[in-house]
Amino acid sequence: MKETIAFVGVGRMGANMARRLKDQGYHVTAVFDAHAPLAVELGAEVGAEAATSLARVNELASVIITVVTDDESMRAIFSEQGDSLLLGAQGKLFINCATVSPQVHLDIEALAHKVGAESLEACMASSITQAREGTLYLMTAGTAAAFQHAEPILKDLSVSLRHIGASGKAAQVKALVNMVMNTNTAGLAEGLGLGCALGLDLTMLREVFSQTGANSQVLKTDGEDMQNRDHSCFFSGAHAAKDSGIALTLAHEKGLNLPLAEATKKQFDRMVAEGFGDLDKSGIAELTFPGRGRK
Repeated sequence: MKETIAFVGVGRMGANMARRLKDQGYHVTAVFDAHAPLAVELGAEVGAEAATSLARVNELASVIITVVTDDESMRAIFSEQGDSLLLGAQGKLFINCATVSPQVHLDIEALAHKVGAESLEACMASSITQAREGTLYLMTAGTAAAFQHAEPILKDLSVSLRHIGASGKAAQVKALVNMVMNTNTAGLAEGLGLGCALGLDLTMLREVFSQTGANSQVLKTDGEDMQNRDHSCFFSGAHAAKDSGIALTLAHEKGLNLPLAEATKKQFDRMVAEGFGDLDKSGIAELTFPGRGRK
């Protein structure tokens, strides 16, 4: 018999993961979100209860998948006081998919173990389409037992599943993935922005980039969107700023100076400050193309 599943955090990623598992025959029994209407709408769609408390989530499911936005949100749902996923958690498995600081994963694992639950970080290096199609790139960290428990579920969500090691390690890798991706994104926006200022044909320029050392995965995903100002959000500028910050904190802890990552973080911070933070990360091009601004 397949596990009963709950989701805490049902924005674009969490909701599409819930839909995917429903399609795969899992019983999605509960959904919860700080913005309650999201949970109500998704619950009606997948046949799950829109739980009004975190304790109720644990009553309804054996596996709880969390997909929240940041360190603060993650600590809040695992609070040692008040309503929390730690209430009634004995025997539960928490699969934590948010991009948060590695130390947060370590702390959550310790809290889960204290109440007799398992915790596994499952960091996603993919976006909304992959969540819906079950083709996520997933990196996990935690105990071997937690990974073995979660593995059948995670295989139904992913096309590539890699167990990195002890808790916190997958979050470190994910921070580096996003740091490099964000630096590539900012560099591409500057290259295309300068090309635009020089009067070059940007379609031609993107083709040249794709056939030379300027090629990148970001060119494939964001280049045309930057050119056409199509910044429909798959991974927001605000999240890019946050994730670059996580990587820089790790660098500072190790005494490393990463000037490119620092400059990229400042550019995404500027994107947020100028009101573009809710756009896709491709919206950083609004800062580099001549004459640009919000449509």
